[in-house]
Amino acid sequence: MTKASLRRSKPMSIAQARRIALAAQGFAVPRPTGRVDRRHVRKMLDRIALVQIDSVNVVARSEELVAFARLGPHDRSLVRRMDNGGELFEYWAHEASLLPVELEPVLRHRKQRALAGGDPTVWSGLRDLHLERPELVAAVYDEIAARGPVAASALKANRGARREHWGWNWDDAKSAVANLFWTGRIASRRRTPSFEREYDVPERCFPADVLDRPALDEGEAQRELVRRSAKAHGIGTAKCLADYFRLPMATVRPVLAELVAEGELVPVAVDGWTDDAYLWPEAMSPRRVRARALLSPFDPVVWERTRAEQLFGFRYRIEIYVPKVRRVHGYYVLPFLLGDELVARVDLKSDRQAGVLRVQAAWSEPAVERREVAHELAEELATMADWLGLSEGVEVAPVGDLHAELAAAVGGVG
Repeated sequence: MTKASLRRSKPMSIAQARRIALAAQGFAVPRPTGRVDRRHVRKMLDRIALVQIDSVNVVARSEELVAFARLGPHDRSLVRRMDNGGELFEYWAHEASLLPVELEPVLRHRKQRALAGGDPTVWSGLRDLHLERPELVAAVYDEIAARGPVAASALKANRGARREHWGWNWDDAKSAVANLFWTGRIASRRRTPSFEREYDVPERCFPADVLDRPALDEGEAQRELVRRSAKAHGIGTAKCLADYFRLPMATVRPVLAELVAEGELVPVAVDGWTDDAYLWPEAMSPRRVRARALLSPFDPVVWERTRAEQLFGFRYRIEIYVPKVRRVHGYYVLPFLLGDELVARVDLKSDRQAGVLRVQAAWSEPAVERREVAHELAEELATMADWLGLSEGVEVAPVGDLHAELAAAVGGVG
């Protein structure tokens, strides 16, 4: 690989931008061949900065799928154990996300802003609850401090004892917990098999040396988050770089101008893109990417839909909340990355009772060689089924334009 060294006066091709983007996300290096451990996850997060989490468990938890795409089969409890062990923490970054604990001081300004009140990024009803009903929020905090770690649902059992005093009911308690979490007065882990958060005070969740570090002021924190976003993208538009940490565009544009002026970002023009792009100077520009991966719907490669269309010509929408009769591709659809292209998508379900990874629909992208794609996809599905402990393997339903070739290839796997 060589470092990308490009000038705005020389436009970059979509193919080159795509390879840079995939390399930045860790897809230009082979998966580990031995046991995957914490060191591999740390290296992954050094590249991608965060992992969005989601409660849907149709195939596996999203954070497990993100790690599987890059690292291959691994202990599925690994990321959660790193969270529970204080190496990672959960906060609202790109939606609810897990991040390296070293980033907590970078995001602390969000907590401080929320604590001061009037934070426009927080939904109404939660935003200023600690100012409007301080007795309620203090009572919930005191209970968590006394009992933690404790799930929010466990507070429900105690609501009657406090209802007369503070007007506390279950909805009040949930709102107070959300307010305490957003303002940073409590932190969380997900220790339970049900994926429910357990809350505790920060002093029992974060290493002391992290809590002792001063928070970055908001301006420097925004700069650092844009830097992290640019590194994770390799190349991206202002919209892409803002979306990664859910930063306001009004903040990001002047930060980009500063980073360009200081040489920390390089403006480039990508063929066919109407918006300016920004290149991370240390980004790698491989001549070829040999990836093969099934991507979570919440993987950074595809979560910004415009970017997925610009880089891959891949129009992707999550259809979980779409009525079944209106779905185009299926319920929980994973894009399939092969080389440097998104070549197919499969609607998957882990049938744990039957021990089967069910392909409920399989669709190819235009102009791909279906038999080749089906062969590679079948191999990846077999690897995934084995990783998930689905001993009966893969079964393909007769839905989608790729199902026949995939069913034939699955029959030949093993």
